[in-house]
Parts: sequence; structure tokens; C-alpha cells
Amino acid sequence: MHADLLSDAVDGLDEALTAVDGFDDALVAGLLRPQPGQAAGLTGLADAVAGTPLAARVAEAADKTAAGAAGEDHFVALAAARTALLGSVHDALTDRIEEAIGRPRVEEANTEAAGDNEQASNLYAAARSWLCDLARAGWQGIDHELVDGAAPVVSAMLPDPALRRLATLLDGFAAELAASCPGATLERVPVRRWADLWSRALLLTLPGAARASAVAEATGRLLPLGVDVQEHATAVQAQVHAVFEPADGGTPRLVRASVSAPKPDTVVGAGLWQLLRPRMSLLEAVSEGRAMDLDAMPVTAEGDLIWDDARARMGEPAEVFATARVALPTAAAFAVSPLDRHPARIAVPVLLEGYGVEEGDDRVFFRVAGYSLAVDTDRVPAAGPLSPEAVAASGACVGLLRWDAGEFLLQPLAVERTVRKKTVAVHAGAWAGGTTDKAGVRAEKAATDAVGVLRERAGRLLRK
Repeated sequence: MHADLLSDAVDGLDEALTAVDGFDDALVAGLLRPQPGQAAGLTGLADAVAGTPLAARVAEAADKTAAGAAGEDHFVALAAARTALLGSVHDALTDRIEEAIGRPRVEEANTEAAGDNEQASNLYAAARSWLCDLARAGWQGIDHELVDGAAPVVSAMLPDPALRRLATLLDGFAAELAASCPGATLERVPVRRWADLWSRALLLTLPGAARASAVAEATGRLLPLGVDVQEHATAVQAQVHAVFEPADGGTPRLVRASVSAPKPDTVVGAGLWQLLRPRMSLLEAVSEGRAMDLDAMPVTAEGDLIWDDARARMGEPAEVFATARVALPTAAAFAVSPLDRHPARIAVPVLLEGYGVEEGDDRVFFRVAGYSLAVDTDRVPAAGPLSPEAVAASGACVGLLRWDAGEFLLQPLAVERTVRKKTVAVHAGAWAGGTTDKAGVRAEKAATDAVGVLRERAGRLLRK
């Protein structure tokens, strides 16, 4: 890995992000009657896409919005410009990562827009109207009455699987806004996050934007690399990153398989696996260090396996670092869909070896080829034996290369360290399929007790 390339400036990156920040700041106070500072943010966004096919529409939208006369089409154009700029940032950073790691380039996916029925069109229009009202009010102008306007739209969308993606986004977005009402009293506004959610939701209301990804079938061997655990107070998701080797001898591909579940906020740490384990046999394979043989497993054009236990069986032993050293260098990534091209979604599996470890300011850095790569130990889940201390004592690491707050970061998935003159691997997902580790057993027992109490209380409520 030529990590030193990660330190080189990316042309146009700062300018694109500055334009996005200017527009995001304009959304804080609302676009009903923009002030001169907000108008400058709108103009900056239009100038940033002046040389693109969006130029005329965005310039008109910026002018109309600055004059307080913007309609829905104008807000959609501004959201499209913002998304396009962040997409260009994503592509530039991905190109830099590919150059640094020397991995095969991704393939572009062919997508076709799908039509929507009349009911779906009406619901999209209702959602778009609510999102435009949010933009006019701004984050500082939100109140419960405005935020509650999303509820009937979400309720009408949820029964339709084709609309569930947007419904879930709107529901979560509205919940965040409701928890922050009234906006006028907010001490801190999550400017980038809310602008991300707003622009993504607005574009998903366009015909064909929320269509299901094209699905193919994958038959061959799946070699896990590690598990990324994402936890919320009421939900948890485990995403397994892996190399897929087609049975026909085709190019190995980087794929993901995800499983999620609702959870009570009392279930934390290793107890999370009790909620996820029954839903995906792959977690057992990860824990045991084994491959899985897939037979016609559905896979999207973006490389996401739609997991079906009936189409997978346990395979031979497959040690993660052996996979990373032998199979990972030749594995090609799938294309990223247009709406998913965002720098926050960059997560590229990499193997690092022979690095030096530097510690300072409560952070860990890996010194690789003269470049200090920050290690994001905050992303190491409590649901496994991997710890910041193990990371700091490691000599090899399989992780996800990410980009956040203007710098590249490494999220560790597994490390190799020397214990009593022996090389020992420590994995974030080591407890996924069950464990005999004392700490893991204690956490699982605590989670079992918590779930038992909750079930007993729920049963009493249902009997009343």
C-alpha cells in the first residue's frame, strides 16, 4: 500500500466542500426569506456546478430561492447540485484510495428508471411538499406541528415495500427533528447531517430514484474479512465485509452482507449478537473463521448480498489474514449507485503490515510509508474482544479505510499481535457466533437476563 499518496491534496476537494457548507449554512435559518449571507451560499452552490448539465437549472433555482420565490422544482435542483458535489468528492477520494492500494477499478452499473403507480406518485408528492416546508422554515424554525406533518406520509408509505426505503428515512429524520424541537432553542445544529438527510430524501421522491437495485445470483466461495457493528439505542446492524470468489473462476469481488434487528436499550455489548445471530448463519462462520459456500445467493449491483440461509452452507477454514494477504489484493469492488456516492459512505477493506504505532492526543496512528494514518478506535465495537489496546500493540491490521472530517481514517476489523512470542489474531466479530471468552459469556448472560425481564413484562401487559 502506497499510503503516502493519501497525504497528497485532491484537486478541487476543498472548493466542493466549501460550496456544500455554504448551502448547508443557508438551510439553518431557512429559505423562506433568505438573508444576504444565505444568498451567498446559494450562489456558491450554483457557481460550483456551472460547468455541468445542472448549471442552468441550479442557477435559476438559486436566484428564485434568494428572492424567496422558490418552488419544489427549485429545491429539488439545489438538492441535486449538493448531491452531485458530494458525489464528486466521493469519486475523487475513491480514485485516490484505488491509486494508493493498487486494487482493480470498479465497474459502472447499468441502471434503468422504473415507473411509479398513481398512489406512489401522490405519496412522493406529499413527502416532497413536507421536505420543502422544512427547507423554508430552516432548522432553527422547526416546531412539532411542522415535524408531525411527516407522520401520515410515513404511515401511508410503510405498507408498500417499494416505498419503505424512503419511509424509513423520513421516519428517522422526523424523529431526530422532533427530539430537537423547538429549533429556535437549539445550541448546536447538526448542519451537515440534516442537510444530508434532507437532500437524500428529497431526491428519493423523484420517479424511479427509489427503485430496487438490479439483482443477480452469486455462486461460489465467500471469505469473510470482518464485521462492522453499528449500534443505536433501538436498533443494531452487523455488516460483514468479505471477498467472493465465483465458482466459474471469474474475478473475485468485494461484497457485503448485512443483518439488522430492533433492540431494547438495555441490550449492549456482546448481548447484541443474541438479536442478530438467529437471522444470519454467516455470523457463525465469521466467529469460527470459516468460509461459506453460496448457491445462487441474490446480490445487488452494488455488491450487497441479500442473505438467505437456505442458499449458504458452512465451508472450510478460512483465516482472515490469509484471505487478506492472498485474495483481497485482486478483489474488485462493485459500482456505487449515484445516490450513495457520499464521502461518509467510503469503507474500503485494506490490509496493513509492517507499520509503526504512534500514540498521542488520545489517538493511535499507524506510520506507513512515511504517512501517519489515524486509527478510528472509537468505531471498535464493545461486542467483541478487539480493543484500542490490542490495536496499539498490533503488527498487522485488516480494516476499513474511511474518510471523515477532512482526513483518512482506518477502522480496525481485526489485528495480529504478538503474545508470548506467538502471533495471535484478535477480531471484532470473534463473538458473533458465540464465545467461551469469560467477558463475552458475562455480557451474553446479562443480555439474556435483560431480554427475559422485558419479555415477562410484555407478557403481563398483553394479558391485561
